Amino acid sequence: MTVRHSTAATLPISYLFVPGNRPERFSKAVEAAPDAIILDLEDAVHPNSKAVARASIWAWQESTPVTACQRYIRLNSVSSSLFRQDMTWLGDMRYPERCAGIFLPKAECPQSLAGVVERLLEWHSGLQIVAIIETARGLQQVEEIAAIPGLARLAFGSLDFSLDINCSQIPEAFLLARNRIVLASRVAGLPAPIDGVTPAISDMAVVEQDSRYARSLGFGAKLCIHPSQLRTVQHAFLPNARQLAWAERVLDAVAGGSHAVQVDGEMVDLPLIEQAQRLRDMASQYAAPAKADAC
Repeated sequence: MTVRHSTAATLPISYLFVPGNRPERFSKAVEAAPDAIILDLEDAVHPNSKAVARASIWAWQESTPVTACQRYIRLNSVSSSLFRQDMTWLGDMRYPERCAGIFLPKAECPQSLAGVVERLLEWHSGLQIVAIIETARGLQQVEEIAAIPGLARLAFGSLDFSLDINCSQIPEAFLLARNRIVLASRVAGLPAPIDGVTPAISDMAVVEQDSRYARSLGFGAKLCIHPSQLRTVQHAFLPNARQLAWAERVLDAVAGGSHAVQVDGEMVDLPLIEQAQRLRDMASQYAAPAKADAC
């Protein structure tokens, strides 16, 4: 599948992390064709390298007016002194329109986050601000966080979450958290949230399984840590040829105005009709499906 690069009006499906202190990887990350890159100032950068990372991101932003994908920056935790340094640095940066959005890690306190979101939108009103839920406290407050005015999307930081509550990194341990994040997003009128990373970078079967599982729960995108994961993630979150063929049969069957028809020997009414339209719209927005992908 050849996925159309995301524009400001297109929600990314695949977000690729790039350490902020590795500027030689920035353009290579863009060339790998993710929907978005995340220039990271947080976990991927050693505390001694934060200043170097900020300088590297600043220089690349100024020297790179256009990229084929959206570009985001992940700041440090709102509760840290590093975050205050990040905000001062960000406020001085020129060309804020070149930054599509900001990721706020370890989102926990709705009141503090609301103030941060307001300040970021004052810097650039078009920012897509994503709050990452990755602690027990953050999950406990997820509904209030999702309702913050100006917040664009939620993400799940599954690895940090497992560390915080000392659970295994298995689907069963994350099910409650994933469900709450999806439901909070829907109630707040946010897009489908972003699932956490899969550590496997050489076993695409694991990446595909994780991606399809997250999609089945209502997630609409995934964080990636290696370019090798991108195509698999994009395939998993977009409708495949079999799904699109079913959608076309449904929409053809109701073209005359009926909202209760038989398709493939099964009754189809309004919820399934709307699902068929959603599949068609999504395929049209992003790309044509791979015909060989009929699973």
